[in-house]
Amino acid sequence: MRSPSLDRVLVGDCLEVLRYLPDESVALILTSPPYAQQRAKTYGGIAPDDYVAWFLPRAAEFWRVLKPTGSFVLNIKEGVVAGERSTYVIELILALRQQGWLWTEEYVWHKKNAHPGKWPNRFRDAWERVLHFTKQRQFAMFQDDVRQPVGDWAKTRLANLSETDKRRDPSRVGSGFGKRIANWVGRETVYPSNVLYLAPEAGNRNHSAAYPVDLPDFFIRLFSQPGDVVLDPFLGSGTTAVAAERLSRRWIGVELLPDYVAVAEARIEVERARNTQRVGAPTQLDDRRLTRPQERAA
Repeated sequence: MRSPSLDRVLVGDCLEVLRYLPDESVALILTSPPYAQQRAKTYGGIAPDDYVAWFLPRAAEFWRVLKPTGSFVLNIKEGVVAGERSTYVIELILALRQQGWLWTEEYVWHKKNAHPGKWPNRFRDAWERVLHFTKQRQFAMFQDDVRQPVGDWAKTRLANLSETDKRRDPSRVGSGFGKRIANWVGRETVYPSNVLYLAPEAGNRNHSAAYPVDLPDFFIRLFSQPGDVVLDPFLGSGTTAVAAERLSRRWIGVELLPDYVAVAEARIEVERARNTQRVGAPTQLDDRRLTRPQERAA
């Protein structure tokens, strides 16, 4: 089989396509798979009771292609079945841990400006999970690359510091944590929290479950560096690839449906036309052939 280039979309089920990728060749896997019993018109729908069994063989391929210091970032959300929250995401987390993954962190994507709404026993969701898994406790993470502006609160809060603001003042509620507010004087940027405040509008209406470019942008900057390979095994309309292009990462996208491949490729070409700083042309994946598993074993 001829080796495909990086920076392109591969058509097919990631369970089959990823078997042709070399071991430990990817720095970051970042994806949002079809959710259980949702997007049935798009991807057919997967029953909650079947979801873990469907996902685990694909996660085994993710493990194989991910570098030891790499990260696997999974955007997923449980739905409601018969008026009760589904447990398939919790079950998936536990199954992935049994597979060897470390559940290192959970981020929350808070959907700013989400449309209001309610059901008889609940209100509309305005958040989604973003789960961070790693293969080992020591992994690549570039926290300084996701610093954000300190915010307008500093203009007034830091203008007149009290004496307690200038020292580590013990917590008044006995939590064991104190703070020295003066630490923020003169700082223009700070580290973010694990809650990401992003509007749900993705600027792309050609896919039923697209996320905003700012979401993959954050995690690509946090867990990779320019030139690293980013993989999205459920590429959809190509948002992860667009963010990777913008940040000078190499990327591989896998998408099952040809219609969405066309949408993704069109968006990627628009991004490439805008990105005049992009260095180099697409190259082979470390100049290694993508071989069948039995050929690798031989």
